[in-house]
Amino acid sequence: MRRQLVPALVAIVLFTVLTLAYAVGTAAASSVLFKHKAEGSLVKDASGRVVGSSLIGQDFTKAKYFHPRPAADGYVPGAVGGGTYSYGSNYGPTNPALIGNQPGVNLDGPNPYATKADPYCVPVPSTDNDDNPITDAKGNPVYDKNKDGSYVCDANTVPERVLAYRAENHLGLDVPVPVDAVTASGSGLDPAITVANAKLQAPRVARARHLPLREVMRLVRQNTIGRALAILGEPAVNVLKLNLALDKV
Repeated sequence: MRRQLVPALVAIVLFTVLTLAYAVGTAAASSVLFKHKAEGSLVKDASGRVVGSSLIGQDFTKAKYFHPRPAADGYVPGAVGGGTYSYGSNYGPTNPALIGNQPGVNLDGPNPYATKADPYCVPVPSTDNDDNPITDAKGNPVYDKNKDGSYVCDANTVPERVLAYRAENHLGLDVPVPVDAVTASGSGLDPAITVANAKLQAPRVARARHLPLREVMRLVRQNTIGRALAILGEPAVNVLKLNLALDKV
């Protein structure tokens, strides 16, 4: 037994030391060679205060700012990156919670929750004080309603996001809406938006800040990230860095 136990103990000690040495060595090397990235790619404002990370998205809602890609679980105000956890919606392309309650797709016949302004309404289920779903006497779900009797529509469906995006950016019905403007990323906290998304938001930001559109577009170009290795992905615009650049103007 001794002949088997000693080599086993030696192996445990040896590989434990190697594992610790690898971890410590990697951390030390990265802190020297890639200090900014190793520390979380933190971004500071003009006063030197840390306001976020260039790798993690956070919410901007004011008209004078470029808005990020939607977060699947929402953003938590005041928290860098939007919270302690994040995830994608994992909805399939035909899920009614994603595409809306479209007639002929999710329902046999017209959408009973539709309004004149919103034919793709997905109603919000009513809940009690303990956040449990409310049902009627027959066990059917009860949905929230507005004061005028219309249903409260879920703002996190793609059709609802499209309506909101068009309204806030004053876009006509013939203007295509970029997919990243109305769908969440796999992580739910994507730090960048597409160049097309930024270009459509630029006029709104310029109006809100009383700046020439060309000046806003110049900052968009300055904060555009190229393709990885020049061939992977698409160019994108870092929202946090762009908004900080706007605040310096």
